[in-house]
Amino acid sequence: MHISVVIPLLNEVESLPGLIARLREVLSALPGKSWELIFVDDGSTDGSIDVIREARDQDPRVRYIRFRRNFGKSDALHAGFAATRGEIVFTMDADLQDDPKEIPRFLELLESEGWDLVSGWKKVRHDPLSKTLPSRLFNRVTSWASGVRLHDFNCGFKCYRRAVVESLDVYGELHRFLPALAHMMGFRVTEMVVEHHARQFGNSKFGLNRFINGFLDLLTVVFTTRYMKKPMHFFGPVSLLFITSGLLINGWLAFAKLMLDQPINGRPLLFLGMLLLIVGVQLLSLGLLGEMLTRQQQSVAYKIGECSADPEDSLEA
Repeated sequence: MHISVVIPLLNEVESLPGLIARLREVLSALPGKSWELIFVDDGSTDGSIDVIREARDQDPRVRYIRFRRNFGKSDALHAGFAATRGEIVFTMDADLQDDPKEIPRFLELLESEGWDLVSGWKKVRHDPLSKTLPSRLFNRVTSWASGVRLHDFNCGFKCYRRAVVESLDVYGELHRFLPALAHMMGFRVTEMVVEHHARQFGNSKFGLNRFINGFLDLLTVVFTTRYMKKPMHFFGPVSLLFITSGLLINGWLAFAKLMLDQPINGRPLLFLGMLLLIVGVQLLSLGLLGEMLTRQQQSVAYKIGECSADPEDSLEA
């Protein structure tokens, strides 16, 4: 079995020598398993690439990808996943907070119980409250919205089967939701408590804005996975709620005008009723357009599949 370890990094020159040494020690002790390390340098400016090149010169199992500038962790993982050759793929951070000694435990859980993705859970964290408290809130909301009962979506220490890696499309800042994406694709996902160490060198590369972006990305994940093929199920209930509310308000105003002889011009309630009707019709139109586009794509995909089944029929078509 071949194992690939993908390590995205940004300015971790002091941590890299120790991390590489520990990974070599742990991976070399695994019986009957070959391995490779894939470092993705996300625009480092502190000489991290020189340490990686030196390690590559000493051991060809060390590989690297270097970005010209900082593109973000999701792009780094996307590039790393594309370069992997292993049947099992690990991801971990380069700051020495993830301990390579956990790798055999990941493999044991993955192989013994048939999971497709095992995510690390930093049950005891050595981070300031400014990181741990927002992270707990984020994890609870993500767990509720995605249906994946995990305690720590943000942990970068994960183990995947190759089929999962090949199915994931990582972009933007969706690296936080890889377990949720895998679960929504039908893969079996679980978590495992891992040891978490305090950062020894440098500073965290993530600020508080990651939690705001994280909640926005959560909406993207939920919409694209649950409603991509049925957009009317997303827009329809909201549009019907708006249209019904607008009709009730305007109906009451019409009754007040015709039966009670009350003036309605200039009343805020009239503007609210009209606004609800307009927004409701727009949302309903978006849902219908989405359904039309989805149906068109499915029709094209069906025709392509039908033609490609027989080369001669494809040629005639």
